Amino acid sequence: MNILLFGKNGQVGWELQRALAPLGNLIAIDVDSAEYCGDFSDPEGVAGTVRRLRPDVIVNAAAHTAVDKAESEHDFAHLLNATSVEAIAHEAATLNAWVVHYSTDYVFPGTGDRPWHENDETGPLNVYGETKLAGEKALQQLCPKHLIFRTSWVYAGKGNNFAKTMLRLAQERTELSVINDQVGAPTGAELLADCTAHAIRVAIHQPEVAGIYHLVASGSTTWYGYAKLIFAEATKAGIPLAIKTLNAVDTHNYPTAARRPLNSRLDTTKFQSTFNLVLPAWEKGVKRVLNEWFSASTAK
Repeated sequence: MNILLFGKNGQVGWELQRALAPLGNLIAIDVDSAEYCGDFSDPEGVAGTVRRLRPDVIVNAAAHTAVDKAESEHDFAHLLNATSVEAIAHEAATLNAWVVHYSTDYVFPGTGDRPWHENDETGPLNVYGETKLAGEKALQQLCPKHLIFRTSWVYAGKGNNFAKTMLRLAQERTELSVINDQVGAPTGAELLADCTAHAIRVAIHQPEVAGIYHLVASGSTTWYGYAKLIFAEATKAGIPLAIKTLNAVDTHNYPTAARRPLNSRLDTTKFQSTFNLVLPAWEKGVKRVLNEWFSASTAK
């Protein structure tokens, strides 16, 4: 099996390099790759890469993910999140190849208090969500063999994320305020990568599984609850923290350029039943990554 991975240096892309390697011949590229075009601001270049390599499976982990910045650069966000996805879909359909693509809970309006299902009506609150939804639709319309995984609150051992930011601030400040009215499931890039590799194995032999799936860790919390767990684990590991007070605040206390959904819960029943997997509780993945960081820091 020949696999082409776009976005190899992102949080998810980094883990995908590990998870996809046992499946066959993997070519992983990114925006700065020299031999093949992985720059999603160049849709024709990206399409040319697909034509040259003729992969059996294309995994797209590239995207414009700067949510607030997207509000002021709509065209650029659409180019990366929709136009280049459409270009890939065209080429994949010609090759009869599979396309695995990652999307987001931001395609929904974020209202209510129940987990979103795959067939719920969409209604993005911001440009990022709008452009990711456009990418989903293009792939659905043009490439029959697709797997679209909507996820949320992604973190990894590599790169910047909420946990690293909270730990840094907790070592610098005695008091912090964290949002407590947005609800979701922190989801590890490693979990996404491993689930993707398994889903590809299934899809190759069962093309009827093509479609949209929600893929996040089980359970849910708020950013405040997430921060509390981070600080508790740091304290247990003997990491010195300056923080004494953690305040729970509402979203309106921290206005941003892009509106954020309050309800980022995603129902994963369809994914778990189709691919016969059990998605672990969000706490397990977070604790594992935190303990890896703590072990590495104390070993220095």
